Amino acid sequence: MSATETRAPLLPAYPRADVTFVRGEGAWLVDDQGRSYLDLLAGIAVVGLGHGHPAALAAARAQLEQLWHVSNLYWTTPMASLAEHLSARFGGAQAFFCNSGAEAVEAALKYARKATGKAGVVAIDGSFHGRTLGALSVTGQPAKRTAFEPLLAGVEFARLNDADSLAAAAGPETGCILVEPVQGEGGVHAASPEFVAAARELADEIGALLVFDEVQTGVGRTGTFFAWERLGTRPHAVTLAKGLANGLPIGCLLVADDAPRGFEPGDHASTFGGNPVSCSVAIAVCEAITDELLDGVRAKEAQVRETLTGARGLGLLLAVETQTPAADVVSACFERGVLIGTAGPDAIRLTPPLTISADELAQGLATLQEVL
Repeated sequence: MSATETRAPLLPAYPRADVTFVRGEGAWLVDDQGRSYLDLLAGIAVVGLGHGHPAALAAARAQLEQLWHVSNLYWTTPMASLAEHLSARFGGAQAFFCNSGAEAVEAALKYARKATGKAGVVAIDGSFHGRTLGALSVTGQPAKRTAFEPLLAGVEFARLNDADSLAAAAGPETGCILVEPVQGEGGVHAASPEFVAAARELADEIGALLVFDEVQTGVGRTGTFFAWERLGTRPHAVTLAKGLANGLPIGCLLVADDAPRGFEPGDHASTFGGNPVSCSVAIAVCEAITDELLDGVRAKEAQVRETLTGARGLGLLLAVETQTPAADVVSACFERGVLIGTAGPDAIRLTPPLTISADELAQGLATLQEVL
């Protein structure tokens, strides 16, 4: 059957392409007609180790045979172990686990408010933090917010890489400064090292928490485990999700040990947060993000930049401006068996698996060049 014949009664929240994928391996997906596609999107920066990665698959299978779920009233070994992995990567931090990036951002907003006693948030124009009401309130894209207003009060927006604008937006009631190291949905625009350093200095000065939304940039996507490592400024907290469990649902708020204390028992919760299967896969992912893999990410970033003039972003979160509508470029590549995404109306986004080979990447870039 075709994808059209198998459509289900779903609410029309997504503009889905007319294809049904049934299996994947590495950087490749196969549809229900047996056609293969080179995946340069990776579930929008989610399947960082590629489809069906052996270590992630083995971890999921092993945990499924032992324990699927218990309440957060109890401990599980995978949850505790994953928290230790992430703390070690960050340099000392405590974790709260949930199921998605938006949930991690919601947790960060609540944590900052509780820890500082201040409700104000400064976010960045063009940013994207999720579709739940709190996360949407701090998303710097009016087109996404307007239909759902009124939203959370006390949110101000500053311009990316403009420290003066950031300082002007902040005030005595600002408890959180929220920054994406690289704006993903907002067009793949990277924050400068100088800007994030100024943001940390401002947060410390006014008694706010600097939170980096690393839902899209974290877990090796930018060529370091956290994007903040590449930019040189450590925040008080980060949010993680997309690539953390290679496609299984998970989110995380990670708060530095030296940040102000916030949550107490009863302040926040997530029924499925810390799920043993998702956490087991996330541990396998963390162990797979080696120095060698990160070196490869930066090498493949260089490969893209050498091939496509004007590419922007960091690591394997990159965008390229188009002379025709980006959606048309995405469609043309799809017809040629290559999956890419958009980064606004006139830019395409490349977020391939971190494990994609140089030859596979070259094949996809050649197709993109042909279309462009």
